[in-house]
Amino acid sequence: MLADTPLMSPEALAEASKGQIRQANEARILEAAEGVFARSGFGGATMAAIADEAELPKANLHYYFGNKQELYRAVLARTLKDWLAPTDGIRPEADPARALGDYIRDKMRLSAQRPQASKVFANELLHGAPVLRSLLASELRALVEAKAAVIDGWIAEGRMAAVDSTHLFFTLWAATQTYADFDVQIAAVLGREELQAPDFERATAHVVSLLLRGCGLAA
Repeated sequence: MLADTPLMSPEALAEASKGQIRQANEARILEAAEGVFARSGFGGATMAAIADEAELPKANLHYYFGNKQELYRAVLARTLKDWLAPTDGIRPEADPARALGDYIRDKMRLSAQRPQASKVFANELLHGAPVLRSLLASELRALVEAKAAVIDGWIAEGRMAAVDSTHLFFTLWAATQTYADFDVQIAAVLGREELQAPDFERATAHVVSLLLRGCGLAA
């Protein structure tokens, strides 16, 4: 016999519904903001333009994010969080080829699906990272140090070739994000109006193979 499942009160249901609406609206606003900030930069972007992109009243943006600076920070923070989440697979007990290969594939997938986010991030760095500098020097640095230590452990155990574990991350980021930040250049050379799914599949296979072979690993 199944145990009785407690029913939610009308008040609890209402709160849950509000939470879902809030999450949906925030995601919608952040996606719209990525596009506007990528096209116009921080200085050229306006809350009105972002509201139009999101197809929401401008008052909604100020309700959820307060002002343009706060929304810009949220876009950058979400991008960094999404980029770093796949590093969770880089663990001492993991297979180096699988862990690094999966991370590269995840980064390439993000470049294909959210190129605007990468462009906003790159533009922030090109301007000296005025908003992100403290986060880069704290959270990002700590994470890279931790994951580089895992890679150094794999090297010490003879599970992969000796490489500079910290600079491996810089190389990996450069190789994957170029397909978002400089997609126009790549598409032009390939004779495309814009990159398509087969182009990203080809590029992903190349980047995975190249980087893993550089680490003495089989793709």
